[in-house]
Formats: sequence, C-alpha cells, structure tokens
Amino acid sequence: MACGPWRNAAWPPSLTPPSRMLGPRRPTWPWFSWNAWASSASWDKLAELHGNMFVEECPKCKTQYVRDTVVGTMGLKATGRLCTVAKARGLRACRGELRDTILDWEDSLPDRDLMLADEASRTADLSVTLGTSLQIRPSGNLPLATKRRGGRLVIVNLQPTKHDRQADLRIHGYVDEVMCKLMKHLGLEIPAWDGPCVLDKALPPLPRPVALKAEPPVHLNGAVHVSYKPKPNSPILHRPPKRVKTEAAPS
Repeated sequence: MACGPWRNAAWPPSLTPPSRMLGPRRPTWPWFSWNAWASSASWDKLAELHGNMFVEECPKCKTQYVRDTVVGTMGLKATGRLCTVAKARGLRACRGELRDTILDWEDSLPDRDLMLADEASRTADLSVTLGTSLQIRPSGNLPLATKRRGGRLVIVNLQPTKHDRQADLRIHGYVDEVMCKLMKHLGLEIPAWDGPCVLDKALPPLPRPVALKAEPPVHLNGAVHVSYKPKPNSPILHRPPKRVKTEAAPS
C-alpha cells in the first residue's frame, strides 16, 4: 500500500496517505484502498477493492463518473442517473443505468483492482497499512505478499491486528496524527483545507411504543366481547426524537 492525495469537495482531506507524495518531483507509488473515500490520485495507480462512495459506473460501457458528493446508494444499485458518453459515430449517448461501486458482502472483488493490488503488493519494497484491522480476506492478506518477497510491513492502527506479528513496525495511534508527524519529518507541507467541514451526530432513537395487551374474549349470550386495556403503571421512556444534527467543526 502506498501514498497519494485524498480530498473531495464534500469532505475534509485526510492525511492518509500524505498529500504531496504524488507531486511532479516525488516518486509515485501504486496504492490500494478498501475504504470508501474519494481520492484525487492518478486512477491508473489506484485500486479500490471495495468501491468508492463518490464513484458511479456504467455497466454497459464501463465508464466511471467521479462526483463531488456521495452518489447516494450502496450495493451496486442504480443511482438514478444515465451514462452520457457518446456511442460510436456519435449517434447518441450510451444511456446506461449508472450504479454505485460499493460492494456488498456477497459481491466479488473487481478483477482489475484486485490484480493491480496483488501486483503492487508483490513488487513493493514497503507496505504501509493505515487504519485497518486486516480482518477481511483476501484484501487483508495482500500486505503479506510484500513480506514473503523480502519487503517490509508497517501497520498503523489503534487496536491490534491479526498480522501484528508479521510487521516490522507497529504504531498504535491515530492515523492522522502519525501521518502529520511523518509529513513534518519529511519536510512536506500539508495543504490547507478551505472547503466545508461538518460533523454528523445522531441521537439515540425513541423506544418502541408499548403494545396494548388484548384480554381474552368474553362470551356473553353467544356474542364475543373483546376489550383492550393499557397496562397500568407501565414505564414510559422519554427520549428526544431521533435526528441528525450538523455542526461546524472547530478549526
């Protein structure tokens, strides 16, 4: 796994990977991701094994569209937009039904991205895993290919991972803090972020209403009488309604 710039108009940039490593005077590394973030790295050096929430793809012509905001669906579902790529001879647009690229549990990994990630892992001198427990296979085992061929493995994660014993260096900490120190050590400047920055907070949901208990039917002269009584002194939890609150993040 290697490094490239990550930023999008709808999200603050992450310090993972460092933003300047793909500059014109820096060596470029292929890197792969199984997180659904947006990236401005060169697409031919990017393998997104589990999809990207900012990307939708046409199943007919395989054209991918990178959006400024989340496409709105998950699980390779239709997004409601159509492909606008012109067909051969420019007669009319493809009009394929665009779908998101986020995989569900039963979906297979994309062949092109898996091959690129596997090749990069086998030929890399160093694999750096950032913020992942490495539990999901086969993507979680890809960094081990670097070790098997004499390379080094660095793992940065808050909790222990299943491959900690294989790592040459383990750092248990926040990825952004680690990468910020690395950028400072390398003498690389982190670009300022001037886009929107928000925090989403969800309050606990309301409890389900207490179901009224039906009394057994009483037979009166052949007629059936059914009455409902609420359970006396039943505890009722009072909680604020569920809502999503958007606040400006402190600078």
